Parts: sequence; structure tokens; C-alpha cells
Amino acid sequence: MSEESDSLRTSPSAASLSESELPPPPAPTGYVCSLTEDLVAKAREELQEKPEWRLRDVQALRDMVRKECPNLSTSLEDAFLLRFLRARKFDYDRALQLLINYHSCRRSWPEVFNNLRPSALKEVLASGFLTVLPHTDPRGCHILCLRPDRWIPSNYPITENIRAIYLTLEKLIQSEETQDGFPIRIKAVYVVNEPRIFKGIFAIIKPFLKEKIANRFFLHGSDLNSLHSNLPRNILPKEYGGTAGELDITAWNAALLASEEDFVREFCQPGPPCDSILGQALPPKGLSSEAPCDDSMRAVKSQLYSCY
Repeated sequence: MSEESDSLRTSPSAASLSESELPPPPAPTGYVCSLTEDLVAKAREELQEKPEWRLRDVQALRDMVRKECPNLSTSLEDAFLLRFLRARKFDYDRALQLLINYHSCRRSWPEVFNNLRPSALKEVLASGFLTVLPHTDPRGCHILCLRPDRWIPSNYPITENIRAIYLTLEKLIQSEETQDGFPIRIKAVYVVNEPRIFKGIFAIIKPFLKEKIANRFFLHGSDLNSLHSNLPRNILPKEYGGTAGELDITAWNAALLASEEDFVREFCQPGPPCDSILGQALPPKGLSSEAPCDDSMRAVKSQLYSCY
């Protein structure tokens, strides 16, 4: 709350004014672009985002939501809708469908999305299962580090890991620099210390992946020099042959916990029943909270996701 509004609440002269004499409340703050000139140019080239048309495009998507999905309980703020436009390169129809899918997934998978807030996931965060490295890669991509061997299945179900990943991605896209997918885009997946069976499994599923996605996976085994050809040593922690000191999970955990109120506001409010327009988006097979947990995933010791 601004100092001006604070003074209106406490000043005797203001309190003596009649309701009709009080000044109107300030209008909601509109979108303010925080992108650098370089990123504005990159968004124009890669996403077809034109700064002079940005608010017009947001309003067009807002109008579509109100007209075509009047029962969809969603934020209509500029910055929120802009995420979906950027994720679908300002194609209105595809952006609307992504927005619907986003809410459909949230409502159809309550064991992941209900009560989704950092304080509910302290055990996962403390385990070191995931963190975001403090330095970005040379392209400006954030690096999400997953360490499956830190998960002990007897401690909590796999859905808690999924919740922590989703929480992290939501936190990352609060910054405009990361808003071109998830709405977020995975630029690369670097897997190190993977067992032989993982390579065999990946070889089987790779033909079924889109070529663009398959080409973003890099299996390095124990060859850290191979990893460093993609991610320079000066941004990696010592555990991955880097020179940026030991891996520290405390800074990212603190950043998440400091966002508690944002997540409570977004994910912990009672919502309406699932609207028919959302359809049926079910969680991936085998990942429900009722699925038996085993130690198979712990064999994959570490993965680095470079996200932009």
C-alpha cells in the first residue's frame, strides 16, 4: 500500500470527509515492460511480439476469454495473459487453448495443485531434490538442477517432487525474461551420471518424441568435459566439475519460501467446480499419488535443465 493511501486511512481530516467527498481509488496498475532492449528485439524476432501491439493483443485474448469461456475462473491481468500469448507466439486461438489446458490440468490433478505453496513442500526442498543454479547460461537461460537420488520414496510420494518442480517453474515465470513457455520452454536437458538402462530406455522412446524435443536431450554419462562443452564451468558448481563453488540449495529455497503469499493467493483459494469447457485433462499414467513408489528413479543421479 502506498504512503498516500496510508495517510488517507489515518488522517483525521480524511476521516471526517463524507464518502462522496473521498477521492476515487487509484486505477489498477497496467502492464509495464521490464525487458531489456536486447530481449525486446529477441521477442520480436522469435515470438512475433511487437511492443506497439502488445496491449492490443492482450486485450484481444481477454475479450476471447470473456466471450468464449465466461465460466473460466482465471486471472485477466495483462502480465498473466501475456505469458500465454508469448508461449504461442501471439496466436490468439492457440494462446486461448493453452490457457484452458493450463486450468484444466490444475483442476484435474488436485493432488498436485491443491495447497501448492512452498511451506507445504519444505521436506522436498530440504532434501536437495531440485534447485535453480544462481547463474544463467550464456544465452540467459536459467538452469534447473534435478537430483533424483535425493528422493527417498518412503519419505513422501512422487507427486511431492512433481509439486516442487511445478512450484519452481511457476516462480521462474514470474520474471518476464523466462516467459516463453509453460508457459515456459525447455531449451535443453543435460543428463549426467545416468545408468546404462536409462540410455536403453531413452533409445526406445526417442523415436516417439518430436524431433525438436528429442534433439534437446543430451546424455553425458560421467563425462563432465562433454557437459562443459554445453554449459561452461564458471556457472556450474563443483559437483559438476564447475568453478562456481559448492552447490547451494539455500538461496533458491529462501526465494521460494519468500513467495508464500503469492502461491497462497494463486493456488490455495477455494475455486468453482470444474467447468465443462475445461474438458478432461488427466495426469500422466503412473504418476498418481496412489502409485507405488520404488527406488528406480533414484538411479538417475542428476539432471540439469536449461530453461529460458
